[in-house]
Amino acid sequence: MSDDDLSLLALFRAEVESHAAVLSDGLARLDAGSEAAAIEPLMRAAHSIKGAARVVDLDAAVRLAHAMEDALVGAQHGRLRLSPADVDVLLRGLDWIVALSTQSEDDLPIWMVAHGEAAEELEQQLAAVGSGATSPTAPPSDTGPHPGPPPLRAGGNAPASSFDNDAVRITADTLSRLMGLAAESLVQARRLEPLGAALQQLKTRQHALADLLDGLRDSLAGSAPRERAPRLTADALHALDDCRQLLAARIAEVDRFALDSATLSARLYDQVIASRLRPFGDATPGLARVVRDVARQLGKQARLEIGGLGTAVDREILAALDAPLNHLLRNAVDHGIEAPELRAAAGKPAEGRISLDAMHQDGLLLVRVRDDGAGIDAESVRRRIVARGLADAELAAGLSPEELFSFILLPGFSTRDDVSQISGRGVGLDAVQTMVQAAGGTLQIASPPGGGTEFSLRLPVTRSVLRTVVATIGGEPYAVPLARTGRIVAVAPALLRHDDGRASLRVDDDHVPLLAAADVLELDGAPPAESGLALVIGEAAERVALEVEALLGEHDLVVHPLDARLGKVPDVAAAATLPDGTPVLVLDVDDLVRSAAALRQGGRVRARRETAQHRVRRVLVVEDSLTVREMERRVLERAGYAVDLAIDGMEGWNALRRGDYDLVLTDIDMPRLTGLELVRRLRADPRLRALPVVIVSYKDRDEDRQRGLAAGADRYLTKSSFQDDTLAAVVRELLETPR
Repeated sequence: MSDDDLSLLALFRAEVESHAAVLSDGLARLDAGSEAAAIEPLMRAAHSIKGAARVVDLDAAVRLAHAMEDALVGAQHGRLRLSPADVDVLLRGLDWIVALSTQSEDDLPIWMVAHGEAAEELEQQLAAVGSGATSPTAPPSDTGPHPGPPPLRAGGNAPASSFDNDAVRITADTLSRLMGLAAESLVQARRLEPLGAALQQLKTRQHALADLLDGLRDSLAGSAPRERAPRLTADALHALDDCRQLLAARIAEVDRFALDSATLSARLYDQVIASRLRPFGDATPGLARVVRDVARQLGKQARLEIGGLGTAVDREILAALDAPLNHLLRNAVDHGIEAPELRAAAGKPAEGRISLDAMHQDGLLLVRVRDDGAGIDAESVRRRIVARGLADAELAAGLSPEELFSFILLPGFSTRDDVSQISGRGVGLDAVQTMVQAAGGTLQIASPPGGGTEFSLRLPVTRSVLRTVVATIGGEPYAVPLARTGRIVAVAPALLRHDDGRASLRVDDDHVPLLAAADVLELDGAPPAESGLALVIGEAAERVALEVEALLGEHDLVVHPLDARLGKVPDVAAAATLPDGTPVLVLDVDDLVRSAAALRQGGRVRARRETAQHRVRRVLVVEDSLTVREMERRVLERAGYAVDLAIDGMEGWNALRRGDYDLVLTDIDMPRLTGLELVRRLRADPRLRALPVVIVSYKDRDEDRQRGLAAGADRYLTKSSFQDDTLAAVVRELLETPR
C-alpha cells in the first residue's frame, strides 16, 4: 500500500468504528415488528461502511456490507420480517467487518487469507436473509466458524483502544471556544503593558514629590531661604494630590484586571475540564447487544433501556465504567431476569426489562442498573454464608439486608452452584466494587423481595476536580470527599443514645457511633465541637458520625498528592487549596472509619495502659470485609488477645509502622495494597521482619498457598478456619514459638 492508501485505511477504521456502534445497538433492539423508522439508520450505516470499504478496495467487506444493506432494505420496505436468527447473522457479519478494521496494515493480508472462507459463508447466509429464505439457527455461541469480534468495548462497537490511548476527542465547537479563550488571555496579558507604564509615571511623580519635600525640609531648617517654604508646601501638596489620584486610578485598574483575570481563568479552566468530559452515551454502544446475546444464550428474553445518554462524565471515569457495566448487565440477565415460563407464572411479561440510567446528583455521577427480575434470595445468601464458613448461623441470622448483600461483593462469593461461561466464579462483582473504590466512589445493592435488583454506583464526575464538604476540625479547615459522605445530620439530644459511656446518633432508624472528629484525628487541644452538626461517613455497618466545629460549605477542589517522602499519612489522602487561598487537607474516609473504630473500641487507651509485666498479646487483623473482620476479632478476643483492625493493606502497613504488634492476620485481595505486598514490605523492614504473619484467604488452591508462603507468611489458612479452633490454635502456636 502507498502512504495515501494507509491514510485511507485509517479513515476506513474510523468509519467502521462510528457506524458499527449504530448497527450493533440497533440490531440488538430489532424484533419482528420493528418499524421502518428504526431500520432506516441501520441501513444507512451499512451503506456508509460499504462505501468506505470500496474506497480502500476491501472487496469482501464491500460484499458483506452490501448483503447486510439488502436485508435491512427488505425489512424496511416490509418485504421480509427479521427473526432473531436473522439478526444473529447480521451481527456476525458486522463482527467480521469490525475484526477486519482492527487489523494493522502488516497483518491485514494474512488475516484476509485466514478468514476469507468465513466471509464467503457469511455472505451466503446474509443473502439468504435478504431473500427471506432463512430458518431458525442455533444461538450465537454455536454459529460455526467465523472470525468473531476483536476485543471490543461493550461487546461490539469500537476497538478497546478507543478509550485506552492518550488522545482526547473534542468537538470543533469546544476547540473554537478554547481558541477564543486563549485569544482573550493574550489580550488580557497585554493590558499589563499600559498598567506598567502608568505605574512608572506614578514612580516619577513620587520622586518629584520627594524632591519637593527635601527642599521644604531644607527651607525649614534654615539651609535655604525660608520664603520658599510656602511655595514648596503648595507644590508638595499638589504633587501629593496627583500621586493619590494616580494611585487610586491604578488600584481600580488593578482590581478590574484581577477580576477579569479571575473570570477568564475560571472560564478557561471550566472549558478545559469540559473538553475532558464525554457524554455517558459514549460508554453505552454495544451494551444492548450484550443483553441480547446473553439472553439468547440462556434462552431468556430481555431488553435494555438506557437513560441519561447526555450526562457529562470524565473520560477516565467513563473508561473505568466499561467493564463494570458489562458485568452488571450480564449479571442482570443471568441472575436477575427469570426464564419466560417463570415470568409468565408470576404474571410478568415474557420479556424482562433492564434499565441503565446515569445522572448528576448532589455533585456526583449516579449510575443505576435495575432489573425487574425475582430479586436476590436473601435466605439463600444467608445459608451460603454459613456453609462457606464466613459467619456462624447466629451472626448470619442477625445481618441486615444491606450487610447481607455486601457478602455478594466478596472475592470468590457466588450465588451459583455451577460455573458457566457467564457466571459462577464469584469474581465479577468483586471487580466492580474494586473499580468503584479505585475511582473514589461507592457501590450499593438494593433488592426488595420480588422487586428486582438495583446496583447504584456513585462516582465523582471528574477526577480532575474533587467535590468536597469542608468543615472546621480543631480550628482548621479539612475537606471530606462528598462521594464518601453519606449525609450531614444535626446532633439533636432526642437522637442521642449512650451505652457504657459511648455515644451514638440515630440516623435512618439505625444508631451510628458518634465521635468528635478532632478526637479521631488526635488533635490535642482542639475546641469542643459545638456546631451541633456531624458528617456521616462509611458504609453499611461501618458508618460513623463525626461531629465537627463548623461547616464551611461544599467546594470543588483541585487535589494534589502529598510528597512521596511523607509516605502514607494516617487519615489524610491529599492536599488542596480553598478558593480564598487557604491550604486544606483532604481526609481519607477509609482511614477515618478505621481510626474511629479503634478509638471507640479503646485500642489506643489499652495500648497506653498495658505494662511490661501484664502485657496482653496484640494481633493486627488486616481485612477489607467488615463481616470477616468481625468474625476474626471475636475468635481472637475469645482466645485472650487484644485485637486492632485495619480495613486494607495500606491501613495495615500504617498501623504496623506506628504500633507494636505480636502477630499479623491478613487477607490477600484488598484495595490499595494487597496482602502479599504487605507481607513483602513487612519482611523487608528490619524492625518488623521477624513478626509472625498468618494469611487467611478464600483462595484454597495449592498455587495460591505457595504464593503466600513464598511472600513470607508463616501460615496460610482458608476462611473456613474460624468456624473451628484452627485459627486460634495457629495463632497460639506462632506466639509461643521462639523466633
